[in-house]
Amino acid sequence: MTRTEADSAVQTRTYSWTDPTAGFAALAALAQSSGLEQIQAIVDGRIAPPPAVSMIDIQEMKAREGWIEVTMRAQKFHYNPLGTVHGGVLSTLLDTAAACAVHTTLKPGQFYTSLDLSVKYLRPATEASGLLRCEGTVINRGRSTALAQAQVTDEAGRLIAHATSSCMILTP
Repeated sequence: MTRTEADSAVQTRTYSWTDPTAGFAALAALAQSSGLEQIQAIVDGRIAPPPAVSMIDIQEMKAREGWIEVTMRAQKFHYNPLGTVHGGVLSTLLDTAAACAVHTTLKPGQFYTSLDLSVKYLRPATEASGLLRCEGTVINRGRSTALAQAQVTDEAGRLIAHATSSCMILTP
């Protein structure tokens, strides 16, 4: 590809996000809420989602205790050099769903951190895959750790990727 061809292929994407430190007052008020109530505050728009949600263009989130669903339309700005959605983008989607599923189980004052994420890619995703749906569920929730899984399916319901994640539950 010549320089002129490369220049004509350049596209621009602009997005905005809320500085997560700007909402500390709202987050402090939510600290006495359950994890599900905190996630629901994001779903309802009462607090801003994390910047990563805007970065990869997650479009919708639904939640109940131990379960979450996030959707994202596969787009060219997600692509790797091979013309498919980059594995890191899919991993971010899977990590979001698995970790947020654990988040919905937290008691007021608790928080968590991810310990690991193991991903299996089963088929490529492209713009033709349409709306990607990622469902996260808690498999086991103990006092100090939780095991969750997540899976991404395309608009036709085909499995794209699957992940498991362990999270450490922390109580101050």
